[in-house]
Amino acid sequence: MTCVDSQMQAPASLHTQAAPTRLGRLVRMVKDAPALVRQRVALRHLDDRLLRDIGLDRASARAEAERPFWDGPNWWR
Repeated sequence: MTCVDSQMQAPASLHTQAAPTRLGRLVRMVKDAPALVRQRVALRHLDDRLLRDIGLDRASARAEAERPFWDGPNWWR
């Protein structure tokens, strides 16, 4: 290996991440939806003590648990 070879870098395209496309967001939503549904079901079944531990009241937990799976977190958008 020469000095030049050891200084080679990956193309710039490997260092930058393309903006998510609509199809990419849809694929991620479909892939993550089952986990989101499980988390919301679990949230619905937490008792008041556990809800306090995570900083939620019963009404907020219920509202989050009742959201449809396609209404996911902001990072999906």
